[in-house]
Amino acid sequence: MFQLAGVTKSYAGRSALGPITLDTLAGRTTVLIGPSGCGKSTLLRLLIGLIEPDAGTVTFDGTPVTPETARPVRRRTGYVIQDGGLFPHLTARGNITLMARHLGWDRARIAARVAELAALTRLPADGLDRYPHQLSGGQRQRVGLMRALMLDPAALLLDEPLGALDPLVRADLQADLRDVFGALGKTVVMVTHDLGEAAFFAARIVLLRDGQVVQEGSPADLWNRPADPFVTRFVQAQRGPQIPQEAT
Repeated sequence: MFQLAGVTKSYAGRSALGPITLDTLAGRTTVLIGPSGCGKSTLLRLLIGLIEPDAGTVTFDGTPVTPETARPVRRRTGYVIQDGGLFPHLTARGNITLMARHLGWDRARIAARVAELAALTRLPADGLDRYPHQLSGGQRQRVGLMRALMLDPAALLLDEPLGALDPLVRADLQADLRDVFGALGKTVVMVTHDLGEAAFFAARIVLLRDGQVVQEGSPADLWNRPADPFVTRFVQAQRGPQIPQEAT
């Protein structure tokens, strides 16, 4: 679904990413993981044309992502950031339906889609008419996910969507998100710094360091077949997850 070929990105002369070549599989979840500053969020923004690469090409479903094509690509891609990224002056419903109203959807179609997504994400009905500051952290993330899914995008990008939540809320939302991903069968690219969370969501993990791919593969690959000493140190620094067993 997404392809990066020889992509690089620098800020003020300092390399943030690349050169990197990477494919994501359609209909599957790919998790980008690595320490702070390794280029995870930069890569995600490149995928939908929020920033341009200095070199190389980014492709979405066969279409090069350029300033000219970025807008239609974004309409086919949902984007969720930490704490939902909601507009504070709009209710949850107003945030969710913003793009649909902009595109001229009729009221019946909007109402039907909102009801469908509220059921899918388990957002309480009374939360739709609250403002973001009146919602819990978990509810704001559910609203952010509903907004990202409103136009029924082909792909979904999530940038540390659960990082600001307390452990119990985070665990509940992790389970709900995985159920949503499985039910919809969409292409998902998710950023996290938590290896246990990465293993929970995806069979394929891409570990980055200093803007480069160090290793990609299954959780078991990272634990049992590390590509270099950094992979071992990164895995051992994650206290929560247990070493996955090899498939038999």
